[in-house]
Amino acid sequence: MSQKNETAVLVLALILTAALLGGGYWWFTRNSGVNIGGTNSGDNNSTDTQAPPASNEPTKTASDASNTAFVPPKNVPSGTTVKIEGSTSMVQINQALKSSFESQFPGTTVNTQAGGTEKGIQELLAKNADIAAISRPLTSEEKAQGLVATSVAKDAIAIVVGNQNRFRKGLTTTQVVGIFQGQITDWARVGGTPGTIRVINRPPDSGTHQAFQELVLKKKDFGTAQNFTTLAQDATTPLLQALKTDGIGYATFAQVANQQTVRTVAVDGLTPEAVNYPFQRQLYYVYKQPATPQVKAFLGYVGSPQGKQALAATNK
Repeated sequence: MSQKNETAVLVLALILTAALLGGGYWWFTRNSGVNIGGTNSGDNNSTDTQAPPASNEPTKTASDASNTAFVPPKNVPSGTTVKIEGSTSMVQINQALKSSFESQFPGTTVNTQAGGTEKGIQELLAKNADIAAISRPLTSEEKAQGLVATSVAKDAIAIVVGNQNRFRKGLTTTQVVGIFQGQITDWARVGGTPGTIRVINRPPDSGTHQAFQELVLKKKDFGTAQNFTTLAQDATTPLLQALKTDGIGYATFAQVANQQTVRTVAVDGLTPEAVNYPFQRQLYYVYKQPATPQVKAFLGYVGSPQGKQALAATNK
């Protein structure tokens, strides 16, 4: 065969091979649903394969629609002020983030108040606060008013007695419920020295009161017997002072962990430091949509490495 004919045969063979490969690739992609050039051959809908542009708008996870995160800010204008009002359970968290945020962004100011969860929500709706710090989930009515909660940290509700209280044992969950519903009124009933158990309770508008009722009492009412004292304001220091030698109360663990005048009571053999301690809840920051620049900046900072470091320090 001449060289000219051999060349022609070789070219024809290459063309046939290319055609076969191209046809096989087309058949495979059509039946496997591989997206080519942004269009799925097995689906008439066009799909954009590009990543969405970065923004400072909130993103929500499928596991918790209320867990909203903002992009950590790189710069915050000097003169920016963030006003936070809310739960006494979040005083230490607020202070830690305030110090860290102001240090990171010179010229900014974070004002914090702790009038309680309900006060925080009221001030937020009245536009007197930028963020409400709350120690319970939002209600459906609050969400309907445009409020959005973002998870900040987990918190343990500690059962506390005065350091001079002669009761030195732990309690079971059933015994805790019995005490705070008024069914158990004598220390002897739980293995202590005979004497009336004085229950020091927080006011009904306290987020910790509401969380305790939800988490511990399973939505049932607190007791109303004569051995109950309900504080007029949601403040931890007066509660601890009222315990004396025969009282019992509850508080966020972070506020009592280092107190010298009170001690925590183990529940079901577990102290509040334990991972599987039974009385744990979530703490939240709440804002009203649409989020303002200062809210985006502060909540974005909460989720940043520096913000997480500040939060971690409150657990030590």
